[in-house]
Amino acid sequence: MISERLKTVILRELELDAWDLQEDTTAPQVPGWDSLSHARIISAIEREFGIRFRTAEIIRLATVGQLNALVEKKTARG
Repeated sequence: MISERLKTVILRELELDAWDLQEDTTAPQVPGWDSLSHARIISAIEREFGIRFRTAEIIRLATVGQLNALVEKKTARG
């Protein structure tokens, strides 16, 4: 399940009022989620959660569920 906090950050950056983000949702399925907005989303998540992603971690992400798992992993360390 995708955390509400993560959903809020993603939807705010995409300027969407609502969108049903699921574990298997991919960026191309979401209106406005292109390479430029992807960079904004990643930056906003880093600020919101107080974490940093490595480039290799970002490149491996294919779904919102994988992004959620990575955020959970990084926030559990703190």
